[in-house]
Amino acid sequence: MNPDPSPTDGRSGLGRVRRWEDLGGIWRVLDRHPDQLTISLCRCDGGEEVERFSSSEPSLLGFIGDRDTSEV
Repeated sequence: MNPDPSPTDGRSGLGRVRRWEDLGGIWRVLDRHPDQLTISLCRCDGGEEVERFSSSEPSLLGFIGDRDTSEV
């Protein structure tokens, strides 16, 4: 049995989002519920979606907060 990914692990939702940002990519919240987010990872030019995932990880929910995108 594999342990749950840590928040800084590239397999966790937060790890995926942080790594994507570090590489210059953009993320957007597509769907928001009190205990779950659906995130779209998009190319650095703000264009094409590359990946989409949902997560209820508290660390990701805290990191995203009330933001809708990583774009400033």
